[in-house]
Amino acid sequence: MSAVMPAVVNYAREPYSVELREVPVPEIGENDVLLQVGAVSVCGSDLHQWHGSASWPVNYPCILGHEFCGTVARCGARVTQFREGDRVVSETAAVINEFSPYSRRGLYNLDPSRRGFGYGVNGAMTDFAKVPERCLHHLPDQLSFLKAALTEPCCVAYNATCVNGRVRPGDHVLVIGPGPIGLLCAQMAKLSGAGHLIVSGLPVDARRFEVARQLGADATLDGGVAEYIKNLGDGLGVDVVVDAAGHSSTLQLAMQVVRPAGQIIKVGWGPQPMGFSLDPLIQKNVSLLGSFSHNWPIWERVIAMIASGQINLDPVIGRVAGLEDWRDAFEQMQRGEVVKAVLTPGAK
Repeated sequence: MSAVMPAVVNYAREPYSVELREVPVPEIGENDVLLQVGAVSVCGSDLHQWHGSASWPVNYPCILGHEFCGTVARCGARVTQFREGDRVVSETAAVINEFSPYSRRGLYNLDPSRRGFGYGVNGAMTDFAKVPERCLHHLPDQLSFLKAALTEPCCVAYNATCVNGRVRPGDHVLVIGPGPIGLLCAQMAKLSGAGHLIVSGLPVDARRFEVARQLGADATLDGGVAEYIKNLGDGLGVDVVVDAAGHSSTLQLAMQVVRPAGQIIKVGWGPQPMGFSLDPLIQKNVSLLGSFSHNWPIWERVIAMIASGQINLDPVIGRVAGLEDWRDAFEQMQRGEVVKAVLTPGAK
């Protein structure tokens, strides 16, 4: 094994401070594995860090990539559940306080000291990654690395729609924002029995709307959302709104179109000040919930759903590229030409 390896490194806050660099192969501790990365999916947060627009603290320089899977290449002395050659997928909570009140409840995703791969510690857009044993899950033999690399965003969507959310059979559901998380939330809503599923976005989202329809959307709208919903059913609004857009202003639309006693699930990050009143939440007796990340039981459930084909990722994966083509893959996602790009380190 070479002592150095290529990696996609976000080295500073300034826009476009990302490049392919040679970095050392990481040393592992006694509770870690050295993971040979098989596939790493590109997330919207990777694009934000590339643009210098991240609203979270980044520990520069940092290797990007937190949606990844691969093969165990080496085990630390105290690793007991995995061995060399195992095919695994990794969770994203690279650093947690295992004794915090939230970690003890299994909600380590909400531990205030949590730091994730790709911003808090080095991620997986490289050949080998250092991963704590507690982050790993075994992969079924039939589950390809390309699809397993999307387990993390599927877990985000499952947590938002099926754990924090309460979509019931027959519910009318609006998903705002047809990015990867929004599209996966739409699929989770359909699997939960959504009666009429609407995905809204912008005119530039035409390709993503095609994918939304393949995943079960009954309507895709690039405008006129409030009018459309006014003419749906009894006209009182949708039962559930999933706000997966990356801008705070979409919450105003969500409050306008949700029905009384309905639910809004906010999963899209938007650091902009809102500039509007939240009084409709009170008047309509609406529940507004944030949803962040995921935990162990969600991962186990989602891995099984992907492996069985219940979660359909075929329309979602639009580009597979080697590590050296990271920039082109980022740009394709940025332009909306593909929903998800997956990088395959080491592939020739």
